[in-house]
Amino acid sequence: MFLSGSGGIRSLVSRVEGDFSCTFEVLRALPILKKAYGGGIHKVLHIGPDSCSVVSNLLKEEETEAWGVEPYDIEDADANCKRLVRNGIVRVADIKFPLPYRPKSFPLVIVSDALDYLSPRYLNKTLPDFARVSADGVVLFTGFPGQRKAKAADVSKYGRAAKLRSSTWWARYFIQTSLEENEVAAKKFSRAAEKSSYNPSCQIFHLRSYR
Repeated sequence: MFLSGSGGIRSLVSRVEGDFSCTFEVLRALPILKKAYGGGIHKVLHIGPDSCSVVSNLLKEEETEAWGVEPYDIEDADANCKRLVRNGIVRVADIKFPLPYRPKSFPLVIVSDALDYLSPRYLNKTLPDFARVSADGVVLFTGFPGQRKAKAADVSKYGRAAKLRSSTWWARYFIQTSLEENEVAAKKFSRAAEKSSYNPSCQIFHLRSYR
């Protein structure tokens, strides 16, 4: 796990309806993730709102294959996003149900803002399913408690307000669902982040895939 305060390059951090989002934090973290995961970053599944943006940026990287799962309707999608969906690169899928991928289909699965709107009932099934389709690990980006204000628009779009949980809550949850934190990857990420003066604006957890 790598934690930090809410500093960082604000101009690169996405704001969704004036609120904080971790999705663009993924883009800021890509150079650091490359150093932590090496070859694993060459085939990636991103899961979360605005997945089209993340996938588009990943596809610009040399020798990188990227796919995405957008958990919610993309009513205001631009032409590029519609093309990615039409070509099957990004899927619009309800993550409360198992993903349509075989076990260990992707070396690395990156998740941002996808779990904050789920009740514990669904959360207990969803993150383990993300681990199921990963071969080398799952990287989870989630906000700090108090970072995002509840809005009526969130309830309308996502079905409930975001619930941002503490690092201790997540640690207990990982144990309950038999998910292990990947300490080796976390240390590599932490060292690379320090060398690059990268200060994340979200909580970042590195999890092992199921063996």
